[in-house]
Amino acid sequence: MADVVFFDLDGTLVDHRSAVWEAIGQVVRASPNATAPPEELATSWWMLEARHMREYLTGQCSFAEHHRRRVRSFLPMLGEPVPESPDLLDAWIAERYLAVFEESWRCYPDVQPCLENLKRLPRWPRLAVLTNGDPGQQRAKLARFGFLEYFEAVLTPTELGAAKPVAYATACRWMRTDPAQAVNVGDMLGSDVNAAALAGLTGIWLDRGVDFVTGGPSPTADETVLRIERLTDLPDHLSRANA
Repeated sequence: MADVVFFDLDGTLVDHRSAVWEAIGQVVRASPNATAPPEELATSWWMLEARHMREYLTGQCSFAEHHRRRVRSFLPMLGEPVPESPDLLDAWIAERYLAVFEESWRCYPDVQPCLENLKRLPRWPRLAVLTNGDPGQQRAKLARFGFLEYFEAVLTPTELGAAKPVAYATACRWMRTDPAQAVNVGDMLGSDVNAAALAGLTGIWLDRGVDFVTGGPSPTADETVLRIERLTDLPDHLSRANA
């Protein structure tokens, strides 16, 4: 019986990748002195996001500083000077990137039906979001789409003191449950499914048909991986497991 279901957020509930592509695409198109074609620059931004996000998650910098580091590396590619002042970097991020990025957030259409159907289960589990993102930004995404009310907790490295995969054990303690009674659902086969299983949880892979990191086809999983293609498949899957 699943006592708690943890949901990843980006790539699982909200289409983060498309929002990044839309925002950085607008930035690139408005930069006449860019040093490379738009697609190459967008790929560079995505790689910088991954690099500096890892630095934030390992405690090397704050969330704001991870944005600044990304912009310091990216502005020369746009043919623009790099401001020395952190305030000017923050202003660039807010005005040129975040405004469009946040406007471009979209939830996947299978999210709300899934959450509603979970509530209808005879013994429906407690729900929580477990994400490596910034707490303010992640809660804002959930609030935008009216999802906050479904979750008992929104857990990030700020609350737990660690990021996934280390955070799984801490998240279970936070939710007062045993890992053996917890399920983690996410789109990343390695960090959301395999790492959760190593921590004693049941990992369920939401295979949306695209690799979150590369944008290419989904990775190949062996037959032991619990896999769903739509979140709306989750309630039936849990019902069968509980039976």
